[in-house]
Amino acid sequence: MEYSADQSRYDKMIYRRSGNSGLLLPAISLGLWHNFGSVDIFDNILKMLTHAFDNGITHFDLANNYGPEAGSAEINFGRVLSKEFKPYRDEMIISTKADYYVWPGPYGEWGSKKYLVSSLDQSLLRMGLDYVDIFYSHRPDDKTPLEETMGALDLVVRQGKALYVGISNYSAEQTQKAAAILNDLGTPCIIHQPRYSILNCWVEKDLRDVMGKRGIGGLAFSPLAQGLLTNRYLKEIPADSRISKEHGFLKKESLTADRQNALRQLNEVAANRGQSLAQMSIAWLLKDPRITSVLVGASSVAQLSDSLKSLKNIEFSNEELKLIDKISAPVMMV
Repeated sequence: MEYSADQSRYDKMIYRRSGNSGLLLPAISLGLWHNFGSVDIFDNILKMLTHAFDNGITHFDLANNYGPEAGSAEINFGRVLSKEFKPYRDEMIISTKADYYVWPGPYGEWGSKKYLVSSLDQSLLRMGLDYVDIFYSHRPDDKTPLEETMGALDLVVRQGKALYVGISNYSAEQTQKAAAILNDLGTPCIIHQPRYSILNCWVEKDLRDVMGKRGIGGLAFSPLAQGLLTNRYLKEIPADSRISKEHGFLKKESLTADRQNALRQLNEVAANRGQSLAQMSIAWLLKDPRITSVLVGASSVAQLSDSLKSLKNIEFSNEELKLIDKISAPVMMV
């Protein structure tokens, strides 16, 4: 059957302005880092993407290396876009990034103008797009002049290949410098995508202040700390969990006895709020207006639906915030 979007989709979502720009993003955005590649089941990918849009998620976040294989998430998204989503392109914010390794040789990674422009050209071909809404420098490159990297972002906007630009994984100092360069070029940085969660609060030291002063919105990724901030690790380690995978990003040594005990205490705080630990962790990030949106992943429609329920309660009392800080501060992840 031909896909037809839910007519009430925009009534189900909260939209927040990204910094000083005119761009509104959904409070929850969908990231295609895992579970949308060539190794995954396309029917499940289709169901997750349509369910997201039916619930007001208009922002789909990709990168040139998402898969696996690298690039395959963009290919699969392009397949859905060309059929089910084609009538809705102008209702969507589609972003992609470049900086990590994708192809061999000296021009297949990092922050040179050669790589960034070539990578975006390839991403557009994979997705069947004339432009993306946001193009990011995925990480800082200390071997390439920042002026060159930011110049490449400015260039692709002037070429009509991107409407807005952003950065990801940049420190506060790097963000300050990058934003200043982009402002001078006339293409402001409108969004920063940092790793941020209850267990990883590095952005609170000085990055949020820089973002606020510079008018840069925030898109928090890894809000569940690679799955630690869920109910899966409150007791034993499930055999099918990320932490059980030998080559996963989440290591067993991350789940110390003290951290597991903290997770149980945080789970109690969430239960008292009528939320799961994961739902509270997503809602907690939205307490600060400098965080425009939270980037969630999903492996199923059920998991995505669970994340969306976070929006039912995004208000925190001072007592709750103090308790969450007290519990999490001793077990922060670096």
